[in-house]
Amino acid sequence: MNPVIGKYIVLAGIGLVLVGLIVWLFGDKLGWLGRLPGDIRVTGENGGGFYFPIVTCIVVSIVLNLVIALVRRFF
Repeated sequence: MNPVIGKYIVLAGIGLVLVGLIVWLFGDKLGWLGRLPGDIRVTGENGGGFYFPIVTCIVVSIVLNLVIALVRRFF
């Protein structure tokens, strides 16, 4: 196996731990995430339903792209 793949796996693990810490420490302040205007929510009569956070996905994607671009610029 290529050693570069191991390096990427370790970096992905560190990133996952950092995201977990942010959610754990600031979870109460991130209540708006997932309930943005434009997120699709359809509820049924008997309590069932469908929820698709499209705007939240777009916002998270933009933020991640900006962070990755900044990291690539400095390294």
